[in-house]
Amino acid sequence: MSKKTPDWTFESRFTGPVCGVDEAGRGPLAGPVVAAAVILDPNNLPQGLNDSKVLSHEIRELLMNDILVTSRTGIGIAEPEEIDRANILGATMIAMQRAVAALPIIPEAALIDGNKAPPLPCPAQTLIKGDARCLSIAAASIVAKVTRDRLMTEADKRYPGYGFAGHKGYGTEIHRAKILELGPSPIHRRSFNPVKMMVG
Repeated sequence: MSKKTPDWTFESRFTGPVCGVDEAGRGPLAGPVVAAAVILDPNNLPQGLNDSKVLSHEIRELLMNDILVTSRTGIGIAEPEEIDRANILGATMIAMQRAVAALPIIPEAALIDGNKAPPLPCPAQTLIKGDARCLSIAAASIVAKVTRDRLMTEADKRYPGYGFAGHKGYGTEIHRAKILELGPSPIHRRSFNPVKMMVG
């Protein structure tokens, strides 16, 4: 029996355009949290959409290009200082609001991965594990992940030595050792352990 993949079930309950919303980067010790909102064209769906976590880097990059060509997208970013000020959940909600606001139109509804939704200019429905169930959220997960990965690769050039291009800010053993050796960079999240312990 083949594993179930995301489908159009949730979008089909609406008559107008629906956006999927997802984020990337809640867990890392450094870098922004990035959210994406995607309105897919039901008559021109990119093939192979799935939860970004189960796709290879190469497939995500190819799908990112397909999504940008065939769909309407918005991206929202909350920077590390906003994460420290508002906490990661609050910053994630801010990034999601910005992503939906960046869409060229206001959708009829937003389908949001997870169990919490920010205030939006349209009705919102939350879906647990939505990136594995809903095509629009799967597309948003890919856009958010690829965008954040690219930002962290750029950050690696601005703040060499931490290995951001490799671990993307996640708390790997090598990353933690580099924080101890070099101290935190301007994009480290001061409110996150172990950064908080090292700074304090």
